[in-house]
Amino acid sequence: MNYQQTVEYLFNSTPVFERVGAVAYKEGLDNTHALDAHFNHPHRNYLTIHVAGTNGKGSCSHTLAAILQAAGYRVGLYTSPHIVDFRERIRVNGQCIPEQRVVDFVARERSFFEPLHPSFFELTTALAFLYFAEQHVDVAVVEVGLGGRLDCTNIITPELSIITNISMDHTQFLGNTLAKIAGEKAGIIKPGVPVVVGEYVAETRPVFQHKADEMHAPITYAQDHELVAGATPLADGGLDYTLADGTTLHGELGGWYQQRNTNTVLTALRVLSNNPHFSNITPGSICEGFAHVCGLTHLVGRWQTLQQQPHVVCDTGHNVGGWQWLSRQLAGQQCRKLRIVFGMVNDKDISTVMSMLPATAAYYFTQPSCSRAQPVEQVAQTAARYHLQGRSYPTVMQAYHAALADANPADFVFVGGSSYVVADLLAAN
Repeated sequence: MNYQQTVEYLFNSTPVFERVGAVAYKEGLDNTHALDAHFNHPHRNYLTIHVAGTNGKGSCSHTLAAILQAAGYRVGLYTSPHIVDFRERIRVNGQCIPEQRVVDFVARERSFFEPLHPSFFELTTALAFLYFAEQHVDVAVVEVGLGGRLDCTNIITPELSIITNISMDHTQFLGNTLAKIAGEKAGIIKPGVPVVVGEYVAETRPVFQHKADEMHAPITYAQDHELVAGATPLADGGLDYTLADGTTLHGELGGWYQQRNTNTVLTALRVLSNNPHFSNITPGSICEGFAHVCGLTHLVGRWQTLQQQPHVVCDTGHNVGGWQWLSRQLAGQQCRKLRIVFGMVNDKDISTVMSMLPATAAYYFTQPSCSRAQPVEQVAQTAARYHLQGRSYPTVMQAYHAALADANPADFVFVGGSSYVVADLLAAN
């Protein structure tokens, strides 16, 4: 098989959550441990940092990887989902795993793993951990796929665990209260391993504290240590931060929600400063990582500017927690007319998200090209209940081109609602 055939094999022969949702979710780590033993526990050959949370874990993972790269470490980065190409999930110093390595992995190992009937994510995680060992990385930043306690990344013993925040998402797997979801994500806390919690609420802090006490793990709440005093949005889409010590920091990522992520990352770096393995991290490498995270790690889809006049931005924010920030940022745009290309998938709380959207915008409702897509007709019907005015289009690109055709150079066009809406957009551009 060539690369494209191999990727199709992975997508079609293993359950893929991004495509089919709940039926791809496998509770338990039996397959993960079997794969790990088969490859001789490759994750034990390098240091790891483990990142969980409802929102912000991708941005925090990429930013940490960028800072570590700038400090001279050889860095593995494992994230999900991918936007355009499967290989985006597995990177070393920002470079995707080669196509041939993916082909070789499947060709050589399928006789072992096919009888296990692993999920797509179980298999991808095994490949990532093996590849990082082969590439002799110094450290790997590993993003949790779903939850934490039973996520197949949770076989690692990291140098630091990070939980960005908790909001209501994936409730069919993780529980229908913030406390239950926090309990699943707190499952990444390991004995004696420091943990940083980015944000908490009254329901979640006791859950984190109880688990940390049980594991004798030092816990730091970034929310209690406001290292970021303020942030100024820039015309190019970035943010200039004023830090609590009076210094400034330029961030390439421009979503308003990044202020909370930045506070989490800076707190994590403060904790890592006590670990001799990370003594190469300097103020200069921190500045370099924040200022060039997209160039260093090739992160896309976080308040990403695609063009000016009209100003076009896409963002992968896809749940209530993300839209609490995005809706305010969109409402605050200084433009002639706000135009929003919008679609979601069917396991998200579309009604609550719709209730947050600016009523004065022009909408271009659509659906992404995945089986979990919320049909555009249902999106439009929900929007009507919230008095959002717009037209419907069967594909993301049709909706996008319609928005551009209607737009004046002084307008602002936003594309989002789902990672898969952004994926369809970027794959075609």
